Amino acid sequence: MINRRRLLALATATAYAPAFAQENYPNRPVRVVNPYAPGGSSDPVLRPVTNRLGQIYSAGVVIDNKGGAGTNIGSDIVAKSKADGYTLLMGTSSLAINQALYKSLSYDPIKDLQPIILLTNVPNALAVHSSVPVKNVRELIEYARANPGKLSYGSSGNGGTNHLGMEAFKTAAKVDILHVPYKGGGPALNALLSGEVQVMLSPATAFMQHDKTGRLRVMGIASSRRVAGLNVPTLSEEGLPNFDSGVWMALFAPAGTPRNIIDKLNADVNKILKDSILVDEYQRVHMQPGGGTPEDLEKLLREDTDRLGRVVKAIGVRID
Repeated sequence: MINRRRLLALATATAYAPAFAQENYPNRPVRVVNPYAPGGSSDPVLRPVTNRLGQIYSAGVVIDNKGGAGTNIGSDIVAKSKADGYTLLMGTSSLAINQALYKSLSYDPIKDLQPIILLTNVPNALAVHSSVPVKNVRELIEYARANPGKLSYGSSGNGGTNHLGMEAFKTAAKVDILHVPYKGGGPALNALLSGEVQVMLSPATAFMQHDKTGRLRVMGIASSRRVAGLNVPTLSEEGLPNFDSGVWMALFAPAGTPRNIIDKLNADVNKILKDSILVDEYQRVHMQPGGGTPEDLEKLLREDTDRLGRVVKAIGVRID
């Protein structure tokens, strides 16, 4: 005959096991999926945070690069992972773009992912090859209008933030500049450095060392305010009011992750983002730490899904 006390004890232990696991989170390594290849612009954003988070969580935090398909491979992995806080996503503005860009997605960025915290919001910078005979954005616009179709710009691929940003620039400035998509930001930058294309919009980090050598000229920042440490005007100052283009990077979990785990991650990363050493690390590569609540990030994702979705539809680009 089965001992009723043992059955009761077993049932009680089972009932409280999930709650106990949440209270002791994390008790094994946390995996953060980076939907880009190693060595990209996301590395200096994500790695300092995961390194410090790993010091707080004795079980450790590891980065797992799963690049490809415009970030959809890595995003899909996390969206379909167990909602227990042990698989997270380093999501970017691509989450807001891909619903409009791709004919069909295997996941819904809003329904299948749970916002945790914004890591950074990086404005794009506009740069030209040294051969372009202009000194500022106003002169670039005048030159492009006088020479329609003569200039070309490189991007990391159709539908990327630098593609959409340049199309918005063309519309605002009323200029005709040819789009040349490449397979990633690295090849696009190499094309700009060689003069194969003459214009590019990308985070300033990609350009500044080449601006110092004279191979490129950084003309303006696509933000409402200047970037600390850079003596570069905004595009608004250069005659394009309220022009804003950039890429944000943030942490997400699978939908349904317990709120106490989301709150713990949010609180711990908020503290990390305020650490003076991390702030210095970010500012050295011309970025500002983010922060805020999960609700702040959710609002950003929803607003950008609407805003960038309209840009994608206006351009008419679509990927099957």
